Formats: sequence, C-alpha cells, structure tokens
Amino acid sequence: MTTTTHFVKANAPWLSAGAVLTLLSSFGQTFFISIFAPNIQSTFSLSHGEWGSLYALGTTASAIVMVWAGGLVDRFRVRSLGAFVLASLSFACLAMALNPFVWLLPVVIFALRLSGQGMSSHIAIVAMARWFVATRGRALSIAGLGFSFGEAILPLTFVALMTVLDWRVLWVIAAGIALLGIPVLYRLLQTERTPQSMASETPRYGMKARNWTRHETLRHPLFWFMVPALLGPSAFNTAFFFNQAYFAEIKGWTHLSLVALFPIYTMISVAAMIASGWALDRWGTARLIPFYQLPMVLGFLCFAFGTSFGIMVLGLVFLALTNGSNATLPAAYWADFYGTKFIGSIKAMAAAVMVLGSAIGPLITGTMIDSGVGLETQYIGVAAFFVFTSGMMAVGVRRYMSDLA
Repeated sequence: MTTTTHFVKANAPWLSAGAVLTLLSSFGQTFFISIFAPNIQSTFSLSHGEWGSLYALGTTASAIVMVWAGGLVDRFRVRSLGAFVLASLSFACLAMALNPFVWLLPVVIFALRLSGQGMSSHIAIVAMARWFVATRGRALSIAGLGFSFGEAILPLTFVALMTVLDWRVLWVIAAGIALLGIPVLYRLLQTERTPQSMASETPRYGMKARNWTRHETLRHPLFWFMVPALLGPSAFNTAFFFNQAYFAEIKGWTHLSLVALFPIYTMISVAAMIASGWALDRWGTARLIPFYQLPMVLGFLCFAFGTSFGIMVLGLVFLALTNGSNATLPAAYWADFYGTKFIGSIKAMAAAVMVLGSAIGPLITGTMIDSGVGLETQYIGVAAFFVFTSGMMAVGVRRYMSDLA
C-alpha cells in the first residue's frame, strides 16, 4: 500500500490527466448515450432496429477514421491532441442538443463516438502504456478509474435530471463539462512525463526483441487470434447498456431502478481494475489475458435467465469483472507483445476493431428484436460467444508466448 501511495503521489499529474480523459470520454460512450435512447426514438419516431442501425452507421464510420486518427498519438503531445479532442467532443454534445434532423443523427453519433469513446480513451490508454513500464498495470488501472467514475455517476445523475430538465438541455450541460476539461488537462500536463522524442529513443521491445510496425502486426497471426476478443466486450457490453431501458421494461422494472444498480457494477469494476493492474505487474499479460472474458459468460446467462434484482446484481458483478480487467490487460498486451515505439498506431487499429464492435452489438440486438428474437434469448448466444473468444486467446497466446523470451 505504501508503495502504491508513493507511486500515485509521485506521478499524480500524469495519472490524473489520464483519468480526466477517460472520465470525459463518457459523453461518447454507449452507457451515456443510451440513457437518451427513449427520448431520441420518440423524437425522431425510430424503432429499436432503426435506432440501432443509425447508431451502428455513425459508430462504424468512427471506427474507420480511428485507424488514421489513432496514429496521431505517435506524433503529437497528449496535452495538445487531448485539448483538440475535448473541444471536438464538446461540439458533438452541442450538435446532439440542437440537431432537428433524423438524417443528421449518424453524423452526430460519429462525432460523439470518435471524439469520446474513440480518441479520448485512446489518448489516455496509449499515454499510460508509453509513459510507464514496470508500473504499467497500476498506471492503466488508476487512469481507468475515470471510466468507472463516469459509469457510476453519470447515468444515475442524468436520468434523475431528466425528470426536471429537457433531454436536450442535458446535452448542453455535457458540452460545458467537456469544454472545462481543456484547461484542467493543460494544467496537469504543463510538463509531460515522457516527451515524444524520448519515447522514440527509448522504446520497450516486444516479441523477438523488436518493435513491430502496424503493418507487421496486421500480418502476424496473433493479432487475428485476438480480434474476436477485441470485438466481444465492446459489442455486447455496448449492446447491454444500449438496450438498458428496453431490458428494464421486459424485466418489469423501471429504468431508474435499473440504473440505481450501476454503482455496484462500478465498485466491482474498480476493484477488478486495480486487482488486474497489480496482477499484470506481477505476472504479465500472457498468463492473464486468456481468462479475463470468462466472467462475461456467467454474466449474460444471468441476464438471460434471471428475474430478480439479486440475479441482476450477480450478472453485473460478472460483467464488471471483465470490464475492469479490460481497462488494463488489452492495453498492456499490445505493448508487451509488439513493443512501444509504434504503439499509438497499433493500438489505433485495435481501438478501431473495438469501436466497430460497439457498432455491431446494437445493430445485431436491435435488428433481432425487430425480427422477434427476444433479448434474453440473444444473451444465451452472447454467453457462448465469450467461451469462443477465451479459447481463441488461449490458443494464440500459448503459441507465441515463447517469442517474448
């Protein structure tokens, strides 16, 4: 504990900058956007499938752009790039508040997803992976607390505010909060921990004692063993939160009673994040990453078959175990296996796959709901998918683990 406390105090500005970026990414994350789903569907007269399709269109476009935009982290300082991204996120929130046209919805979603879920998260995670080596796991877990705080506080706060304020006004408030993040970021990063020039001169090597380029990574089989695992949590964690209002309805609960359980999810997620960061520094990603998605199997089975709040809480606990670990293990995995010199562009490709997953999840569930396949039935198939992803990771890592030596 003393060592961790000293680590946090010694690196507080840089860790806080990461946490600020992950927190503000919430405004482009599905768990936040989805609390407005009933209002958006009602305002624009959209079915579940239509809303899911528009959301998928905007999100897919953001995933494509992420392939290029994510590589900017290798070229620009976090302070400058982060400020630009937060300004873009603020503008996107205002666009959601003011947009009167259904045909502009995919454009607004694109802007929110790219600047929020995409770039804000990406900048924070790449910075932690690059700035810290021996303590990378702890750095990622501490910076990732911004995700957890956003998940715990924002849905409950904004759903409660929705009872007294118009939903569009709430998006104006979100825009203001994102804008306030810019001076905070500048203050925290008056001196960046590792300037870009130093990062280029002292890279951490990956497999076969070398730094891999993005092109080389894409041709390496291990990347493709990981693709289902990259898609899975993003697709179906997103789908769960995207359909939260509808899920509460089919279970016979109010939306507010469901989101009131989310702080439990967040507390477990934080605990899992911290524990996975400590375990990562102790045992490395290769030993841990094949197993971290297995709790999702149990979580979605709870959602499929559970009828009580007790089973729902248990499902959220299992979901949170994977979600917390997802904030540390994949980011460290890319640095460990492929090196840090080109981690921005490599992680950008991985982030694009994850953003694409977040487009696929709502599209699949919304279309299947419109086709008469119940959400609970779908969640049984989701559980089976996570058995598959865990098996793929286990086979891939076992095959190439010796290259780390």
